Amino acid sequence: MSTTPITDAGTHGSAATMSVEQARFNMIEQQIRPWNVLEADVLELLSTLRREDFVPPAHRALAFTDMELPLLADTEEAVRTGQVMLAPRVEARLLQDLQVKPHEKVLEIGTGSGYMAALLSRRAQRVLTLELSAELAQTARDNLQRAGISNVEVRQADGSRDVSVDGPFDVIVLSGSVAQVPQTLLAQLKVGGRLAAIVGHQPMMHATFVTRTGDAAYATTTPWDVVVPRLQNFAEPSRFSF
Repeated sequence: MSTTPITDAGTHGSAATMSVEQARFNMIEQQIRPWNVLEADVLELLSTLRREDFVPPAHRALAFTDMELPLLADTEEAVRTGQVMLAPRVEARLLQDLQVKPHEKVLEIGTGSGYMAALLSRRAQRVLTLELSAELAQTARDNLQRAGISNVEVRQADGSRDVSVDGPFDVIVLSGSVAQVPQTLLAQLKVGGRLAAIVGHQPMMHATFVTRTGDAAYATTTPWDVVVPRLQNFAEPSRFSF
């Protein structure tokens, strides 16, 4: 996987200096395509929506690298509390596999910098995204406004609590991991709606896609594995039985 940082092409005047657009191209070709993200519309969106504009200034040189980027000044605290941007390939694969349609209403839990909400907004009718941190919620609003995105509502709220006031939803995305998919969120899917979450415990987590197929019926697939930081305040049931 490519982890070459981007630099200002005008700074050094060197042939080795990588332009932003070259770094974006490399991200797509070296990280995202190899992760079976092949849908043309998704790849086009990744090439045009400026990821670097959603990255904290201190980490902007790493905007296209295959890694999670901390969203707080305290890097360790950011990772511990899940306040990170997910790696580009994870965001891209979630977006592709959810197959969001233009008429659909989406709920995201864990706004972060607003980048995933921005990606979702280009495919959905409307996105409601919940962020626990007031500081990050405001940062996301500012980032989305600068990007000219008007169909996303960023709300400071705890996504682990009851979200029924705004439901049901066509699509629910958890931008972080949980120990298990909460039944309260599944209940907020419309019939035909899909939920995506990273589920499990280190060192093994599964991308989990749940489709509501009837009033009390759900179909689940776990097509790929990845480990990402936890979302805060979701239940951590015991991993052991006696």
